[in-house]
Amino acid sequence: MDESLRAQVETYLTHLGGLKRRGRQLGDTLAADPSDPSVIAATRRWQEDCGVTINQLSGGSKAHWLARSFSGAFLMRSSDGQAVEGAAPAQIVDRLLGVLDHAVATLSQMDDGSIISASSEAPAPRRFEFVHNPELRPVLERAYTDSRRALEEADYNSALLTSSGILEAIVTDALEHKGLSALIASGAPAEKISDWSFETRLTVAERVGLIRSGCARLPAVARTYRDHNDADGDDGLKTTVSERDARQAGQVLHVIMRDLDPGR
Repeated sequence: MDESLRAQVETYLTHLGGLKRRGRQLGDTLAADPSDPSVIAATRRWQEDCGVTINQLSGGSKAHWLARSFSGAFLMRSSDGQAVEGAAPAQIVDRLLGVLDHAVATLSQMDDGSIISASSEAPAPRRFEFVHNPELRPVLERAYTDSRRALEEADYNSALLTSSGILEAIVTDALEHKGLSALIASGAPAEKISDWSFETRLTVAERVGLIRSGCARLPAVARTYRDHNDADGDDGLKTTVSERDARQAGQVLHVIMRDLDPGR
């Protein structure tokens, strides 16, 4: 890569990093007060700034994968996949953060002088690079995609079940990497981590500083998602999940992902 292109890439990466920081702050604020007019206005300005940058990176082409991803972030879809209405502001912010992540990943991998607008296919997502067990990463990526699809299709039971399972998996991975001896020294149970309840894993992870207090907003049905699994092993829950609970479980998952991967 020549020096001029390298400088251009670095400039974009710095700008994208700033957009991501603003987006994360807005997402947290919207989660606390989604009706604050000043926050809504700030969110719209951020979305416009994202749109300008995405347009530049995609070479002004609306058919480019990055531009399509940006446009798709604003849509809700019905069960048959048709766009029916605008998504909620907090959900749009989260989706746009995912688009920015893809843009960063593509720019970071450029080493042959190509430009992002020349890429016709979206890069493979890398949301779970922070997970220590490499074999777990692709499984989590697929599960994350499934949870997002279920939410868009209003399958709230599946969305909550999958988000909760991902949350437990990434917290467990972090605990295992920390090591049982260190955890016990901080007051954790002496049993194997695999024998701990979901609630215990969350409590210990927060106590030892692996995560912050984001799990305080986790709905009760998510905390006990194991207990609600169908006894015959079928996927799903034996209780009805509200849209609010499903979305809140997803929001908590994103918060914990940021805790475990501060650079995200």
